[in-house]
Amino acid sequence: MISKKMQERLNYQINREIFSAYLYLSMASFASAKGFDGFANWFLCQYKEELSHAEKIYHYVNEQGSKVYLEAIEKPEEDFSSILDLFEKTLAHEKKVTGLIHDLVKLAREESDYATEYFLQWFVTEQVEEEAEPEKILHKLKMIGEEGNGIIMMDKTLADRTFTPPATENN
Repeated sequence: MISKKMQERLNYQINREIFSAYLYLSMASFASAKGFDGFANWFLCQYKEELSHAEKIYHYVNEQGSKVYLEAIEKPEEDFSSILDLFEKTLAHEKKVTGLIHDLVKLAREESDYATEYFLQWFVTEQVEEEAEPEKILHKLKMIGEEGNGIIMMDKTLADRTFTPPATENN
């Protein structure tokens, strides 16, 4: 059984993961409207991934005998200046999510909630990838610029990304 405070914080994290999905769906729409279907695909995969993160936490909260409370999801940004802007905002957003995960781990440690701390280790590891991937894309975008063959090749490469749901086990 998790504490009431942990239940509230995990519920908040579910909300943040769903917001992340919503944000990435908005970014996919922007890329698609600009004719960058590969970039749109990358963000659609991110959208699905974030929903799977919310679901993973949802199952954990329920397994702990607690209840999930869903709150309203705020409207995500929808006007972006460029593909580069999308990835700058993605990286900044993922850094915020990393901070939230670290705060959850800190709370689990303060409460000697070893089960939740163990559960959250999956998210700690996942956030390393969640920051590294957009950072690599951002670096390439800055190198090649947003016009010409480089951006077209990158768009084509990102079209190959597929979403693979995480394992159903909580680790």
